[in-house]
Amino acid sequence: MNYTRLGLAALGGMFASFAFGFLVMWLAPALLEEGHKYPAVFRPQEEMMTVMPIGIVATFIAILVAAIIFAMIRSGGSGAVQGLRFGVLIGMFVVCAFVLHNYMTLNIGLKLALGQAVVYFFQWTIIGIVIGLIYKPLTTP
Repeated sequence: MNYTRLGLAALGGMFASFAFGFLVMWLAPALLEEGHKYPAVFRPQEEMMTVMPIGIVATFIAILVAAIIFAMIRSGGSGAVQGLRFGVLIGMFVVCAFVLHNYMTLNIGLKLALGQAVVYFFQWTIIGIVIGLIYKPLTTP
């Protein structure tokens, strides 16, 4: 396994994740407003900022784990295509294991859950593509 490329892929994925998140907040502020309808479920923005470092570290670890899984299963071919396939699978996993499960257990509306599902699916698809573009296995002599 190429540990340098894993680290770079995780950093690249983290950058892509935050860039996509900021883009979504700018282009679709209605999704943020939808979350404000559930103050008993979500922290106020000021309070979120106090625990933001935990979220940043957790996001990096999640992307690093995804990069490691990608490196373990990569089967050759185009890194972008392999990353796209991987990102779609991870996106589907996140939507089913996190978003829809939270819709079942948390008192949130379907509109918010579907909005999160779309955003997280595309976010993880993009992360997968970035990982695929950056990660290269070690060459064997």
